[in-house]
Amino acid sequence: MAVVVTMPRLSDTMTEGVVASWLKKVGDSVSEGDILAEIETDKATMEFESFHSGKLLHIGIQAGESAPVDSLLAIIGKEGEDISALLNGSSAPSSAEVKAIVIEEDAPVAVTNEPSAELPVGVQIVTMPRLSDTMTEGTVATWIKKVGDSVKEGDILAEIETDKATMEFESFNSGTLLYIGIEEGKSAPVDSVLAILGPAGTDVSAFVNGVKPSVAPAKAANSPEVKTEAKESAAEVTTTGDRIFVSPLAKKIAKDKGVDLSKVKGSGENGRIVKSDIENFVPQTSTASASVKSVTTAAPVAEVKPFIPAGQVATEEIKNSQMRKIIAKRLSESLFTAPHYNLVIEVSMDEAMKSRAIINSVPDTKVSFNDMVIKASALALKKHPKINSQWSAESIIINYHVNIGVAVAVEDGLVVPVLPFTDGMSLSQIGTSVRDLAGRAKNKKLLPSEMEGSTFTISNLGMFGITEFNSIINQPNSAILSVGAIVEKPVVKNGQIVVGNTMMLSLACDHRTIDGATGAQFLQTLRQYIENPVTMLA
Repeated sequence: MAVVVTMPRLSDTMTEGVVASWLKKVGDSVSEGDILAEIETDKATMEFESFHSGKLLHIGIQAGESAPVDSLLAIIGKEGEDISALLNGSSAPSSAEVKAIVIEEDAPVAVTNEPSAELPVGVQIVTMPRLSDTMTEGTVATWIKKVGDSVKEGDILAEIETDKATMEFESFNSGTLLYIGIEEGKSAPVDSVLAILGPAGTDVSAFVNGVKPSVAPAKAANSPEVKTEAKESAAEVTTTGDRIFVSPLAKKIAKDKGVDLSKVKGSGENGRIVKSDIENFVPQTSTASASVKSVTTAAPVAEVKPFIPAGQVATEEIKNSQMRKIIAKRLSESLFTAPHYNLVIEVSMDEAMKSRAIINSVPDTKVSFNDMVIKASALALKKHPKINSQWSAESIIINYHVNIGVAVAVEDGLVVPVLPFTDGMSLSQIGTSVRDLAGRAKNKKLLPSEMEGSTFTISNLGMFGITEFNSIINQPNSAILSVGAIVEKPVVKNGQIVVGNTMMLSLACDHRTIDGATGAQFLQTLRQYIENPVTMLA
């Protein structure tokens, strides 16, 4: 019987999703675990896997279109099956009914994950972990260990894809990896049997036979198709003894395009190859001249612009991503509901430049000017807590803890990862944290919880040569600091014109919570910290 697939809730704040692309088309065969489509949420673009097998009979949301969570996304069933009743909505099965149907069709297989035999001594069952508060199932992106390998407590067993991010999963036990219950690229509910550890040579077949093969690994080992697939997979992820980390979607696209993964440089976490790496990969040809090679490899395919003759009108329509829609909605709400005003000061950066050079002379220490501004802002907020506030219809909430959000530009827009309790962090801790968060933001690996709870925001465009700008407040914050570039110019010191280095800071305030004098006092304190960095170390 046909099964209705609905638009999934891929994050805790997701209310609708956009189908970025379909990996399957109507009429294609679909196996459990296959990637059906890429779904854009308000936070990231994620691969959406099928939990059913059959033929893709209907696509309800076309690529580029958006729809609310639980809308009809697709219908999977038997070839030629009549799905008119499901399309008309007259007898669409509920999720409970679908579950019952699936169980009924799989009746010969045990539904329980409970063992049918007693565990041998020393054997430990490893289950699919719950790696986030909203996680109900996980996908094994990569196995770091293989059957027969020795495992120590703390070793990374596998990379698990959740509803929010891809995370490394450590073993809490030691022993030999005796059994893998969920193969790479396959999904299973939380608490499903992920692996079995125990003494080398222990026979766990009696236990394995009592576990429902929800993701069909070892039981189908005698199938020729599975054997072929396993060989291909091994060839794709192992090269000259070195393991290549690659997402399931990137692996599939690489296979379709005939791309050799060993020649692709991954931009994901820990060098993991992701979809964009395959799409932008340009193979180098040994016969090409050096000049041709440099031109070809410098520009990814996505950057190629069509040739437009002079005098010809040309336009391009780009569909708004889910992230872009959310940015537009929230910033419009902020600008039109909070009465903004801006205060601007110019600060001397001479001492900050000298202090930074001394700090960075310490081995394994790297502090940026932005890190210094973040630290100075955190200390100034402690002295001026009214800046660290938020508005509500009934009251003004003063935050005595300081959580600074740092605006990070990503491909589709802007995200704001948060440094909790920033005032208690050292300059080097701030630098390390910002680099980590910014790197994971650009690779879409941030957890939603890492973008929540800010009390104040900083946006820095100085690295792009922007000397001064005004930002829109990131509500529910009451203020946002805009940081410009450091400029070398003539300044007056002790009545003399000398060459100095200065930087412009602009503070956008919500007039409902922050009066002009309060904002000005905050900027004076901020200037004192930045112009005298030694005071930040006291």
